[in-house]
Amino acid sequence: MAFCSKNSRTIINNLKSKLGLSRLMNQGSDGCLNNTNPCRFLPLTTLPQLRNPDSYSHKTGHSFCSQRFQSTTSEQQFASLPNGEHSQELDFPGGKVVFSPEMRFLSESPCVYNNCYRVLDDNGQLIGNSNFVQVSEEIAVKMYSSMATLQILDTIFYEAQRQGRISFYLTTIGEEAINIASAAALTSDDIVFPQYREPGVLLWRGFTLQEFANQCFGNKADYGKGRQMPIHYGSNKHNYFTVSSTIATQIPHAVGAAYSLKMDKKDACAVTFFGDGGTSEGDFHAALNFAAVTESPVIFICRNNGWAISTPTSDQFRSEGIAVRGQAYGVRSIRVDGNDALAMYSAVHAAREMAINEHRPVLIEAITYRVGHHSTSDDSTKYRPADEIEWWRMARDPVTRFRKWIETNGWWGSEAESQLRSSIRNELLQAIQIAERAEKPPVNELFTDVYDNIPSNLRDQEKLLRETINRHPADYPADVPF
Repeated sequence: MAFCSKNSRTIINNLKSKLGLSRLMNQGSDGCLNNTNPCRFLPLTTLPQLRNPDSYSHKTGHSFCSQRFQSTTSEQQFASLPNGEHSQELDFPGGKVVFSPEMRFLSESPCVYNNCYRVLDDNGQLIGNSNFVQVSEEIAVKMYSSMATLQILDTIFYEAQRQGRISFYLTTIGEEAINIASAAALTSDDIVFPQYREPGVLLWRGFTLQEFANQCFGNKADYGKGRQMPIHYGSNKHNYFTVSSTIATQIPHAVGAAYSLKMDKKDACAVTFFGDGGTSEGDFHAALNFAAVTESPVIFICRNNGWAISTPTSDQFRSEGIAVRGQAYGVRSIRVDGNDALAMYSAVHAAREMAINEHRPVLIEAITYRVGHHSTSDDSTKYRPADEIEWWRMARDPVTRFRKWIETNGWWGSEAESQLRSSIRNELLQAIQIAERAEKPPVNELFTDVYDNIPSNLRDQEKLLRETINRHPADYPADVPF
Protein backbone atom coordinates (compact mmCIF):
# COMPACT_ATOMS: atom_id res chain seq x y z
CA MET A 1 0.00 0.00 0.00
CA ALA A 2 1.67 3.21 -1.16
CA PHE A 3 0.42 6.77 -1.02
CA CYS A 4 1.55 9.29 -3.64
CA SER A 5 3.19 12.19 -1.82
CA LYS A 6 3.90 15.78 -2.83
CA ASN A 7 4.95 18.68 -0.61
CA SER A 8 2.31 21.35 -0.01
CA ARG A 9 2.82 24.67 -1.80
CA THR A 10 2.47 28.16 -0.29
CA ILE A 11 1.38 30.83 -2.70
CA ILE A 12 3.93 33.64 -2.98
CA ASN A 13 1.22 36.27 -2.87
CA ASN A 14 0.29 35.14 0.65
CA LEU A 15 3.84 35.74 1.77
CA LYS A 16 3.98 39.16 0.17
CA SER A 17 0.66 40.34 1.53
CA LYS A 18 0.65 38.71 4.98
CA LEU A 19 4.32 38.77 5.89
CA GLY A 20 5.53 41.81 4.03
CA LEU A 21 7.83 39.90 1.72
CA SER A 22 8.77 42.08 -1.27
CA ARG A 23 10.51 41.03 -4.44
CA LEU A 24 13.23 43.12 -6.03
CA MET A 25 14.05 42.46 -9.66
CA ASN A 26 16.99 43.64 -11.75
CA GLN A 27 16.20 46.06 -14.50
CA GLY A 28 15.02 44.25 -17.61
CA SER A 29 11.91 43.67 -19.65
CA ASP A 30 11.45 39.93 -19.31
CA GLY A 31 11.98 39.48 -15.57
CA CYS A 32 13.04 35.86 -16.15
CA LEU A 33 15.02 33.79 -13.72
CA ASN A 34 18.36 33.23 -15.46
CA ASN A 35 22.07 33.85 -15.03
CA THR A 36 22.07 37.43 -16.22
CA ASN A 37 18.80 38.58 -14.77
CA PRO A 38 17.87 36.69 -11.60
CA CYS A 39 14.85 37.62 -9.51
CA ARG A 40 16.13 38.85 -6.16
CA PHE A 41 14.42 38.31 -2.83
CA LEU A 42 15.17 40.15 0.37
CA PRO A 43 17.33 37.85 2.54
CA LEU A 44 15.69 36.53 5.69
CA THR A 45 18.11 38.53 7.80
CA THR A 46 16.53 41.76 6.53
CA LEU A 47 13.01 40.69 7.53
CA PRO A 48 12.57 40.76 11.32
CA GLN A 49 9.16 39.13 11.12
CA LEU A 50 10.67 36.04 9.44
CA ARG A 51 13.61 35.46 11.80
CA ASN A 52 11.55 32.89 13.68
CA PRO A 53 9.52 31.09 11.02
CA ASP A 54 8.18 28.63 13.57
CA SER A 55 6.13 31.43 15.07
CA TYR A 56 3.99 31.30 11.94
CA SER A 57 3.39 27.56 12.02
CA HIS A 58 0.04 25.83 12.45
CA LYS A 59 0.69 25.70 16.19
CA THR A 60 -0.19 29.38 16.44
CA GLY A 61 -3.17 29.11 14.16
CA HIS A 62 -1.67 30.23 10.86
CA SER A 63 -2.35 28.20 7.77
CA PHE A 64 1.22 27.60 6.66
CA CYS A 65 4.26 25.91 8.11
CA SER A 66 7.84 27.09 8.38
CA GLN A 67 9.07 24.19 6.25
CA ARG A 68 7.68 25.96 3.20
CA PHE A 69 9.92 28.99 3.35
CA GLN A 70 13.11 27.94 5.03
CA SER A 71 15.15 30.21 2.79
CA THR A 72 14.65 32.65 -0.05
CA THR A 73 18.26 33.76 -0.51
CA SER A 74 18.32 33.02 -4.19
CA GLU A 75 20.86 35.77 -4.86
CA GLN A 76 23.49 33.92 -2.83
CA GLN A 77 22.66 30.67 -4.62
CA PHE A 78 23.19 32.19 -8.03
CA ALA A 79 26.38 33.88 -6.94
CA SER A 80 27.82 30.56 -5.80
CA LEU A 81 27.21 28.83 -9.16
CA PRO A 82 29.66 29.30 -12.04
CA ASN A 83 28.40 30.69 -15.33
CA GLY A 84 27.47 27.99 -17.78
CA GLU A 85 26.38 25.45 -15.19
CA HIS A 86 22.91 24.26 -16.09
CA SER A 87 21.74 22.47 -12.92
CA GLN A 88 20.85 25.60 -10.99
CA GLU A 89 18.37 25.48 -8.13
CA LEU A 90 16.26 28.10 -6.41
CA ASP A 91 14.92 27.62 -2.90
CA PHE A 92 11.58 29.17 -3.75
CA PRO A 93 8.93 29.81 -1.04
CA GLY A 94 6.70 27.14 -2.55
CA GLY A 95 9.46 24.56 -2.92
CA LYS A 96 12.73 23.94 -4.73
CA VAL A 97 12.92 25.02 -8.39
CA VAL A 98 15.48 23.33 -10.64
CA PHE A 99 16.35 25.23 -13.82
CA SER A 100 17.17 23.59 -17.13
CA PRO A 101 18.08 24.93 -20.58
CA GLU A 102 15.91 22.19 -22.10
CA MET A 103 12.32 23.13 -22.95
CA ARG A 104 10.14 20.23 -21.84
CA PHE A 105 6.37 20.13 -21.41
CA LEU A 106 4.73 17.86 -18.88
CA SER A 107 2.89 15.06 -20.62
CA GLU A 108 -0.90 15.02 -20.49
CA SER A 109 -0.76 11.37 -19.42
CA PRO A 110 1.70 9.54 -17.16
CA CYS A 111 4.27 7.14 -18.55
CA VAL A 112 3.72 4.83 -15.60
CA TYR A 113 0.19 4.42 -14.25
CA ASN A 114 -0.57 4.41 -10.54
CA ASN A 115 -1.30 0.99 -9.12
CA CYS A 116 -4.66 0.21 -7.57
CA TYR A 117 -4.22 -1.27 -4.09
CA ARG A 118 -6.07 -4.51 -3.36
CA VAL A 119 -5.74 -7.34 -0.83
CA LEU A 120 -8.41 -9.88 -1.84
CA ASP A 121 -8.80 -11.22 -5.36
CA ASP A 122 -12.22 -11.59 -6.97
CA ASN A 123 -12.64 -15.00 -5.31
CA GLY A 124 -12.06 -13.63 -1.82
CA GLN A 125 -8.56 -15.11 -1.47
CA LEU A 126 -5.63 -13.19 -0.03
CA ILE A 127 -3.15 -12.04 -2.65
CA GLY A 128 0.40 -13.16 -1.86
CA ASN A 129 2.54 -10.73 0.16
CA SER A 130 -0.45 -8.46 0.79
CA ASN A 131 0.20 -5.48 3.01
CA PHE A 132 -2.94 -4.84 5.05
CA VAL A 133 -4.22 -4.02 8.53
CA GLN A 134 -5.25 -7.14 10.42
CA VAL A 135 -8.96 -7.42 11.23
CA SER A 136 -10.29 -9.39 14.18
CA GLU A 137 -13.03 -11.98 13.83
CA GLU A 138 -15.48 -9.70 15.69
CA ILE A 139 -14.86 -6.74 13.39
CA ALA A 140 -14.83 -8.88 10.25
CA VAL A 141 -18.18 -10.51 11.09
CA LYS A 142 -19.71 -7.13 11.92
CA MET A 143 -18.43 -5.74 8.62
CA TYR A 144 -20.01 -8.56 6.65
CA SER A 145 -23.28 -8.42 8.62
CA SER A 146 -23.50 -4.67 7.99
CA MET A 147 -22.88 -5.08 4.25
CA ALA A 148 -25.56 -7.79 4.05
CA THR A 149 -27.96 -5.56 6.03
CA LEU A 150 -27.30 -2.74 3.60
CA GLN A 151 -28.23 -5.01 0.70
CA ILE A 152 -31.53 -5.94 2.37
CA LEU A 153 -32.21 -2.30 3.25
CA ASP A 154 -31.77 -1.26 -0.37
CA THR A 155 -33.90 -4.08 -1.78
CA ILE A 156 -36.89 -3.47 0.49
CA PHE A 157 -36.87 0.33 0.38
CA TYR A 158 -36.50 0.25 -3.41
CA GLU A 159 -39.56 -1.99 -3.61
CA ALA A 160 -41.43 0.36 -1.23
CA GLN A 161 -40.78 3.25 -3.58
CA ARG A 162 -41.98 1.26 -6.56
CA GLN A 163 -45.16 0.51 -4.60
CA GLY A 164 -45.72 4.24 -4.10
CA ARG A 165 -45.18 4.13 -0.33
CA ILE A 166 -42.19 6.51 -0.37
CA SER A 167 -41.43 9.15 -2.97
CA PHE A 168 -37.78 8.47 -3.76
CA TYR A 169 -34.90 6.12 -3.03
CA LEU A 170 -31.27 5.61 -3.95
CA THR A 171 -29.30 2.39 -3.48
CA THR A 172 -25.67 1.54 -2.66
CA ILE A 173 -25.65 -1.76 -4.56
CA GLY A 174 -22.09 -2.57 -5.59
CA GLU A 175 -20.57 -0.02 -3.22
CA GLU A 176 -21.25 -1.69 0.13
CA ALA A 177 -17.55 -2.25 0.89
CA ILE A 178 -16.74 1.45 0.60
CA ASN A 179 -19.54 2.26 3.04
CA ILE A 180 -18.83 -0.31 5.71
CA ALA A 181 -15.06 -0.76 5.51
CA SER A 182 -14.39 2.97 5.73
CA ALA A 183 -16.78 3.31 8.66
CA ALA A 184 -15.07 0.42 10.46
CA ALA A 185 -11.67 2.10 10.11
CA LEU A 186 -12.89 5.38 11.63
CA THR A 187 -13.91 6.26 15.19
CA SER A 188 -17.19 7.73 16.36
CA ASP A 189 -15.42 11.06 17.01
CA ASP A 190 -14.56 11.48 13.34
CA ILE A 191 -16.98 13.83 11.60
CA VAL A 192 -18.61 12.54 8.42
CA PHE A 193 -19.77 14.71 5.53
CA PRO A 194 -21.59 12.30 3.19
CA GLN A 195 -22.84 12.67 -0.32
CA TYR A 196 -25.98 10.50 -0.50
CA ARG A 197 -24.71 6.97 -1.11
CA GLU A 198 -23.18 6.34 2.34
CA PRO A 199 -25.96 5.12 4.66
CA GLY A 200 -23.68 2.25 5.64
CA VAL A 201 -21.55 4.65 7.68
CA LEU A 202 -24.62 5.53 9.74
CA LEU A 203 -25.60 1.87 10.00
CA TRP A 204 -22.15 1.00 11.35
CA ARG A 205 -22.37 3.77 13.95
CA GLY A 206 -25.65 2.51 15.36
CA PHE A 207 -28.40 4.21 13.35
CA THR A 208 -31.30 1.78 13.67
CA LEU A 209 -33.50 0.35 10.95
CA GLN A 210 -36.41 2.20 12.57
CA GLU A 211 -34.54 5.48 12.26
CA PHE A 212 -33.88 4.79 8.57
CA ALA A 213 -37.57 4.04 8.03
CA ASN A 214 -38.69 7.17 9.94
CA GLN A 215 -36.59 9.37 7.67
CA CYS A 216 -37.71 7.76 4.43
CA PHE A 217 -41.38 8.06 5.42
CA GLY A 218 -40.90 11.57 6.80
CA ASN A 219 -42.91 11.01 9.97
CA LYS A 220 -42.89 12.87 13.28
CA ALA A 221 -39.94 10.80 14.55
CA ASP A 222 -37.80 11.86 11.59
CA TYR A 223 -34.96 14.09 12.83
CA GLY A 224 -35.43 16.30 9.77
CA LYS A 225 -39.15 16.68 10.59
CA GLY A 226 -40.17 15.52 7.13
CA ARG A 227 -38.54 18.47 5.41
CA GLN A 228 -36.00 16.42 3.46
CA MET A 229 -36.31 13.92 0.62
CA PRO A 230 -35.99 10.25 1.54
CA ILE A 231 -32.39 9.00 2.08
CA HIS A 232 -31.27 12.47 3.20
CA TYR A 233 -30.20 11.13 6.58
CA GLY A 234 -28.45 13.08 9.33
CA SER A 235 -27.54 12.46 12.96
CA ASN A 236 -25.89 14.78 15.47
CA LYS A 237 -25.47 11.82 17.81
CA HIS A 238 -23.38 9.95 15.24
CA ASN A 239 -21.39 12.95 13.92
CA TYR A 240 -23.01 12.50 10.51
CA PHE A 241 -23.94 15.73 8.77
CA THR A 242 -27.27 15.76 6.96
CA VAL A 243 -27.17 14.72 3.31
CA SER A 244 -27.54 17.50 0.75
CA SER A 245 -28.53 16.81 -2.86
CA THR A 246 -26.34 19.58 -4.24
CA ILE A 247 -23.20 18.00 -5.65
CA ALA A 248 -19.83 18.50 -3.89
CA THR A 249 -20.89 21.26 -1.49
CA GLN A 250 -20.00 19.02 1.45
CA ILE A 251 -16.32 18.77 0.43
CA PRO A 252 -15.14 22.26 1.47
CA HIS A 253 -17.36 22.00 4.56
CA ALA A 254 -15.36 18.94 5.62
CA VAL A 255 -12.09 20.85 5.28
CA GLY A 256 -13.39 23.65 7.48
CA ALA A 257 -14.47 21.16 10.11
CA ALA A 258 -11.09 19.41 9.92
CA TYR A 259 -9.25 22.69 10.40
CA SER A 260 -11.40 23.34 13.46
CA LEU A 261 -10.50 19.91 14.87
CA LYS A 262 -6.84 20.70 14.31
CA MET A 263 -7.06 24.10 16.02
CA ASP A 264 -8.80 22.47 19.00
CA LYS A 265 -6.13 19.72 19.08
CA LYS A 266 -8.76 16.98 18.83
CA ASP A 267 -7.76 13.37 18.23
CA ALA A 268 -10.15 13.12 15.29
CA CYS A 269 -10.46 13.94 11.62
CA ALA A 270 -13.16 14.88 9.14
CA VAL A 271 -14.16 12.50 6.34
CA THR A 272 -16.10 13.39 3.22
CA PHE A 273 -17.50 11.14 0.50
CA PHE A 274 -18.31 12.06 -3.10
CA GLY A 275 -18.59 10.49 -6.52
CA ASP A 276 -16.45 10.91 -9.61
CA GLY A 277 -18.97 13.46 -10.86
CA GLY A 278 -18.31 15.58 -7.79
CA THR A 279 -14.69 16.03 -8.86
CA SER A 280 -15.94 17.98 -11.88
CA GLU A 281 -17.28 20.66 -9.53
CA GLY A 282 -15.19 23.65 -8.48
CA ASP A 283 -15.86 22.84 -4.83
CA PHE A 284 -13.68 19.73 -5.12
CA HIS A 285 -10.67 21.66 -6.40
CA ALA A 286 -11.09 24.51 -3.94
CA ALA A 287 -11.40 22.03 -1.07
CA LEU A 288 -8.23 20.11 -1.95
CA ASN A 289 -6.21 23.30 -2.19
CA PHE A 290 -7.78 24.62 1.03
CA ALA A 291 -6.91 21.39 2.85
CA ALA A 292 -3.33 21.27 1.58
CA VAL A 293 -2.56 24.87 2.50
CA THR A 294 -4.11 24.64 5.97
CA GLU A 295 -2.71 21.12 6.51
CA SER A 296 -6.07 19.97 7.81
CA PRO A 297 -6.78 16.41 9.01
CA VAL A 298 -9.37 15.45 6.41
CA ILE A 299 -9.86 12.28 4.36
CA PHE A 300 -11.40 12.69 0.91
CA ILE A 301 -13.01 9.44 -0.27
CA CYS A 302 -14.03 9.46 -3.92
CA ARG A 303 -16.32 6.66 -5.08
CA ASN A 304 -15.20 6.42 -8.69
CA ASN A 305 -18.00 4.19 -9.95
CA GLY A 306 -17.60 5.10 -13.60
CA TRP A 307 -20.78 7.12 -14.01
CA ALA A 308 -22.10 10.52 -12.93
CA ILE A 309 -25.72 9.51 -13.46
CA SER A 310 -25.58 8.96 -17.25
CA THR A 311 -22.23 10.67 -17.91
CA PRO A 312 -19.28 8.26 -18.11
CA THR A 313 -15.91 9.26 -16.67
CA SER A 314 -14.52 9.39 -20.21
CA ASP A 315 -16.76 12.41 -20.83
CA GLN A 316 -15.84 14.04 -17.51
CA PHE A 317 -12.05 14.16 -17.49
CA ARG A 318 -8.90 13.02 -19.30
CA SER A 319 -6.67 12.53 -16.24
CA GLU A 320 -5.71 9.09 -14.97
CA GLY A 321 -8.61 8.91 -12.54
CA ILE A 322 -8.86 11.05 -9.42
CA ALA A 323 -5.81 10.24 -7.25
CA VAL A 324 -3.41 12.12 -9.52
CA ARG A 325 -5.36 15.32 -8.89
CA GLY A 326 -4.58 15.11 -5.20
CA GLN A 327 -0.88 14.96 -5.93
CA ALA A 328 -1.17 18.09 -8.07
CA TYR A 329 -2.62 19.96 -5.08
CA GLY A 330 -0.02 18.62 -2.65
CA VAL A 331 -2.35 16.04 -1.11
CA ARG A 332 -1.17 12.51 -0.35
CA SER A 333 -3.25 10.13 -2.45
CA ILE A 334 -3.92 6.46 -3.13
CA ARG A 335 -6.00 4.40 -5.54
CA VAL A 336 -7.85 1.47 -3.96
CA ASP A 337 -10.06 -1.38 -5.16
CA GLY A 338 -13.34 -0.13 -3.70
CA ASN A 339 -14.89 -3.60 -3.98
CA ASP A 340 -12.23 -5.05 -1.66
CA ALA A 341 -13.37 -4.49 1.93
CA LEU A 342 -9.96 -5.39 3.40
CA ALA A 343 -8.15 -2.97 1.10
CA MET A 344 -10.60 -0.17 1.88
CA TYR A 345 -10.35 -0.81 5.62
CA SER A 346 -6.55 -0.78 5.51
CA ALA A 347 -6.33 2.35 3.35
CA VAL A 348 -8.75 4.37 5.47
CA HIS A 349 -7.10 3.16 8.68
CA ALA A 350 -3.68 4.30 7.41
CA ALA A 351 -5.10 7.57 6.04
CA ARG A 352 -6.67 8.40 9.40
CA GLU A 353 -3.35 7.97 11.21
CA MET A 354 -1.62 10.20 8.67
CA ALA A 355 -4.33 12.86 8.82
CA ILE A 356 -4.32 13.13 12.61
CA ASN A 357 -0.69 12.46 13.50
CA GLU A 358 0.91 14.33 10.60
CA HIS A 359 -1.70 17.10 10.15
CA ARG A 360 -2.27 16.37 6.49
CA PRO A 361 -5.16 15.73 4.09
CA VAL A 362 -5.39 12.39 2.26
CA LEU A 363 -7.32 11.54 -0.91
CA ILE A 364 -8.57 7.99 -1.49
CA GLU A 365 -9.90 7.08 -4.92
CA ALA A 366 -12.03 3.94 -4.56
CA ILE A 367 -12.52 2.15 -7.87
CA THR A 368 -15.97 0.56 -7.92
CA TYR A 369 -19.13 0.27 -10.00
CA ARG A 370 -22.66 1.48 -9.40
CA VAL A 371 -24.58 -1.73 -10.03
CA GLY A 372 -27.97 -0.17 -9.26
CA HIS A 373 -29.65 2.66 -11.12
CA HIS A 374 -28.59 6.12 -10.05
CA SER A 375 -31.90 6.44 -8.21
CA THR A 376 -35.52 5.46 -8.59
CA SER A 377 -35.78 8.31 -11.11
CA ASP A 378 -33.24 6.67 -13.41
CA ASP A 379 -33.08 3.72 -15.83
CA SER A 380 -29.38 3.04 -16.34
CA THR A 381 -30.00 0.47 -19.09
CA LYS A 382 -30.73 3.45 -21.36
CA TYR A 383 -27.07 4.49 -21.34
CA ARG A 384 -25.03 1.38 -20.42
CA PRO A 385 -25.32 -2.28 -21.50
CA ALA A 386 -27.22 -4.65 -19.24
CA ASP A 387 -24.57 -7.35 -19.56
CA GLU A 388 -21.96 -4.95 -18.17
CA ILE A 389 -24.14 -4.33 -15.12
CA GLU A 390 -24.73 -8.04 -14.66
CA TRP A 391 -21.01 -8.84 -14.88
CA TRP A 392 -20.20 -6.41 -12.05
CA ARG A 393 -23.12 -7.74 -10.04
CA MET A 394 -22.03 -11.37 -10.31
CA ALA A 395 -18.25 -11.35 -10.80
CA ARG A 396 -17.16 -8.40 -8.68
CA ASP A 397 -19.74 -8.19 -5.91
CA PRO A 398 -17.94 -6.84 -2.81
CA VAL A 399 -20.27 -8.59 -0.35
CA THR A 400 -19.76 -12.04 -1.85
CA ARG A 401 -16.00 -11.50 -2.04
CA PHE A 402 -15.74 -10.60 1.64
CA ARG A 403 -18.06 -13.46 2.64
CA LYS A 404 -15.74 -15.95 0.94
CA TRP A 405 -12.82 -14.59 2.96
CA ILE A 406 -14.52 -14.87 6.35
CA GLU A 407 -15.81 -18.33 5.42
CA THR A 408 -12.25 -19.36 4.58
CA ASN A 409 -11.26 -18.22 8.08
CA GLY A 410 -14.05 -20.32 9.60
CA TRP A 411 -15.88 -17.24 10.91
CA TRP A 412 -19.10 -17.64 8.89
CA GLY A 413 -21.34 -20.29 7.44
CA SER A 414 -24.62 -20.92 5.62
CA GLU A 415 -26.63 -21.23 8.83
CA ALA A 416 -25.46 -17.84 10.12
CA GLU A 417 -26.17 -16.36 6.69
CA SER A 418 -29.76 -17.62 6.67
CA GLN A 419 -30.45 -16.43 10.20
CA LEU A 420 -29.01 -12.97 9.56
CA ARG A 421 -30.94 -12.26 6.37
CA SER A 422 -34.21 -13.58 7.80
CA SER A 423 -33.99 -11.56 11.01
CA ILE A 424 -32.93 -8.33 9.27
CA ARG A 425 -35.74 -8.62 6.72
CA ASN A 426 -38.38 -9.19 9.42
CA GLU A 427 -37.03 -6.32 11.55
CA LEU A 428 -37.03 -3.92 8.60
CA LEU A 429 -40.54 -4.85 7.46
CA GLN A 430 -41.81 -4.21 10.97
CA ALA A 431 -39.97 -0.88 11.10
CA ILE A 432 -41.61 0.18 7.84
CA GLN A 433 -45.08 -0.66 9.14
CA ILE A 434 -44.45 1.46 12.25
CA ALA A 435 -42.97 4.36 10.26
CA GLU A 436 -45.81 4.30 7.75
CA ARG A 437 -48.50 4.48 10.45
CA ALA A 438 -46.76 7.16 12.52
CA GLU A 439 -48.12 10.69 12.60
CA LYS A 440 -46.65 13.26 10.22
CA PRO A 441 -45.00 16.47 11.45
CA PRO A 442 -47.42 19.42 11.71
CA VAL A 443 -47.42 22.11 9.04
CA ASN A 444 -45.94 24.74 11.35
CA GLU A 445 -42.67 22.74 11.47
CA LEU A 446 -42.01 23.99 7.96
CA PHE A 447 -41.20 27.38 9.43
CA THR A 448 -39.20 26.48 12.54
CA ASP A 449 -35.54 25.79 13.39
CA VAL A 450 -34.07 28.63 11.35
CA TYR A 451 -34.90 31.78 13.32
CA ASP A 452 -35.17 32.08 17.09
CA ASN A 453 -38.08 34.45 16.55
CA ILE A 454 -39.96 33.73 13.33
CA PRO A 455 -39.95 36.89 11.15
CA SER A 456 -43.13 38.42 9.80
CA ASN A 457 -42.59 37.28 6.21
CA LEU A 458 -42.52 33.62 7.28
CA ARG A 459 -45.62 34.12 9.44
CA ASP A 460 -47.37 35.57 6.40
CA GLN A 461 -46.31 32.54 4.33
CA GLU A 462 -47.64 30.15 6.95
CA LYS A 463 -50.94 32.02 7.05
CA LEU A 464 -51.22 31.92 3.26
CA LEU A 465 -50.43 28.19 3.22
CA ARG A 466 -53.14 27.41 5.77
CA GLU A 467 -55.68 29.46 3.82
CA THR A 468 -54.77 27.59 0.63
CA ILE A 469 -55.12 24.21 2.33
CA ASN A 470 -58.53 25.16 3.68
CA ARG A 471 -59.68 26.16 0.19
CA HIS A 472 -58.30 23.04 -1.52
CA PRO A 473 -58.20 20.27 1.10
CA ALA A 474 -58.31 17.50 -1.50
CA ASP A 475 -54.96 18.61 -2.93
CA TYR A 476 -53.07 18.04 0.33
CA PRO A 477 -52.36 14.84 2.28
CA ALA A 478 -55.01 14.12 4.87
CA ASP A 479 -52.54 12.65 7.39
CA VAL A 480 -50.59 15.91 7.90
CA PRO A 481 -51.75 17.82 11.02
CA PHE A 482 -52.71 21.39 10.18
